Amino acid sequence: MDRIAKLASQKAVVIFSKSSCGMSHAIKRLFYEQGVGPAIYELDEDSRGKEMEWALMRLGCNPSVPAVFIGGKFVGSAHIVMTLHLNGSLKRMLRDAGALWL
Repeated sequence: MDRIAKLASQKAVVIFSKSSCGMSHAIKRLFYEQGVGPAIYELDEDSRGKEMEWALMRLGCNPSVPAVFIGGKFVGSAHIVMTLHLNGSLKRMLRDAGALWL
């Protein structure tokens, strides 16, 4: 859990993902299209990926990926992020975290 918190606070937007996950790919693409360059941690390519996956599930992220953190705070997985995007809240969160300038 400490490693998740440390990694999540290193950049305005952090995504924990798996390289083979279609929803993870869609969420990463959403952020890129918003002009955001998130830090991305591919759990299936990390030697401690399984441990981090369990920590994300304990945080309430089920399925464990994609798990999105904005401004060091856990936002949620794909469903929550897409809801925030559709209702306009995501851009505001990104601006507040310093991930967007406009």
